[in-house]
Amino acid sequence: MASYLKALSPIPSFPEYTGPHRVGTIDVEIPVSELDSPSPSPDESIRTVQFRIFYPCESDAKPNATTSWLPSPQRDHVAAYTRFLGARSMLAEVISFFPRLLHYISIPVRKNAPLLQPTTPTDRWPVMVFSHGLGGFRNAYSHLAGSIASHGVIVIAPEHRDGSAPLTLIRRVPTEAESTSEKSNTARGHRRIDYMRVSHTPSPEVEAARNTQLKVRLWELGCIHNALLKMDQTATFTNLNTSSIPLSLFSEKMAIHEPGSISWAGHSFGAATVAQFVKSVYYSPQNSTAPADYEPLFTPSSRSAIANQITPNSPIILLDIWCLALRAASTRWLWDKAMPCYSRDGPGGCGVLAIESQAFVKWRVHLKATKRFLSPDPSSDGLSKAAAQDGRAPPHFYYATASAHLSQSDFGILFPWVVKRVFQAEEPERVMRLNVRAILQLLRERGLTVAATSAADMELESGDASTTANDVRIFGQEKPVRGWHLLTTDVSDLDDVDFEQDSRVDTRASPSEAVVAGEILEGERPTSGGRAEVTTA
Repeated sequence: MASYLKALSPIPSFPEYTGPHRVGTIDVEIPVSELDSPSPSPDESIRTVQFRIFYPCESDAKPNATTSWLPSPQRDHVAAYTRFLGARSMLAEVISFFPRLLHYISIPVRKNAPLLQPTTPTDRWPVMVFSHGLGGFRNAYSHLAGSIASHGVIVIAPEHRDGSAPLTLIRRVPTEAESTSEKSNTARGHRRIDYMRVSHTPSPEVEAARNTQLKVRLWELGCIHNALLKMDQTATFTNLNTSSIPLSLFSEKMAIHEPGSISWAGHSFGAATVAQFVKSVYYSPQNSTAPADYEPLFTPSSRSAIANQITPNSPIILLDIWCLALRAASTRWLWDKAMPCYSRDGPGGCGVLAIESQAFVKWRVHLKATKRFLSPDPSSDGLSKAAAQDGRAPPHFYYATASAHLSQSDFGILFPWVVKRVFQAEEPERVMRLNVRAILQLLRERGLTVAATSAADMELESGDASTTANDVRIFGQEKPVRGWHLLTTDVSDLDDVDFEQDSRVDTRASPSEAVVAGEILEGERPTSGGRAEVTTA
């Protein structure tokens, strides 16, 4: 009946999470003056860090307030998304034509619900930090984050203030001299940051702009890590989101102290962000050996907690990683270094999960870059030889049939008919479940305790109610999962792609369904054949 009523409703909605736990959420915005940043701030005007927490909550927790998918003020965010998507794109037309419907979209979570007591051997929940891509915000991957949280993981979803969100608001930080009532009123003031449009054609100017964004993003991740440590220690600090309950419920409940215990994940520019973050932290002790033209984007102290947290065993999840942002001439030294998992004491590529959309797989020049990045030697073009000589396990590297770049975000779930019409994407909910299955299995392989995958998610035969705490099929090939394909770092089938030359070409010449860097390109429209074509604005 619920699915029937959902089909009748014109309001886009989310399916229920498939894990065994209900999901709670808290919205957080903390003044950076109350945090200990491991690296200097790249922009003193950004005075807070903001993130949403998705977490397993008590089963009898009842919704005491609706958590809107679109942040407040909603009218401003609708206008911002319309500008971001391009006035002529189909998704922008839907958003601008049905703003009232967007107002009623809610995330199926319990706001400010009590945290479920951990059921893990350590009495602490695993923690994952998930970074959004261009055009994203802290709620834009709510279904992925909530699905993982429903399996017993605390997921932190930052909202980056680098100009990558269509719109983000920074609350004004009250001064010590202001009274409690004044603080309540002052906190409503905010500074607005709109989307910063940067070309996708590589150039020194574009590289500098993306590096500027990455500096903000990496600094924010460092601050958020410090915030998590303080939350775990019941430190007192200000949450400027006054509708949230105290963060003390997370005290001594997060598995964040053991080196390599935190998982780092992201989509598109967000995947590039966590990859650059992990490599920047891990290789920072070697910065003195870098060439003179190397520009480090994040320089944590060797005594900082984040330097101890990032190890070769840190679980890394990269969804449609966008490599252009990592290949600036000034950071090429870092690009040429392998992910930490390939270090002598690391597990090899099996410490990394990379999931591509079929659209990104068809984008051949970028696929070659991704294969190089995931290999034991990104500086070499002989990837198959390097991988074989390395003697370590290859990365978990897959793509789903008929998936688009937006399939890994909430947009594929909320607007499936638009994504199908424009990008020929199919079965958005199933593609999302495949992503969640693979992520959970990576966490299990890395020694983290998460809930079993359900029979429905494993697509077992009707009547089979089995669950599994070891979903070997999602990473196996003996009994393949429908529409789930293994990729390798071997580039022998891409010998015709001149990466160094082709990567300098305007990315708008690439297949438009790739939705370069998370953007629906301005002027994109379906042709009479139903496929998307790109026109220049």
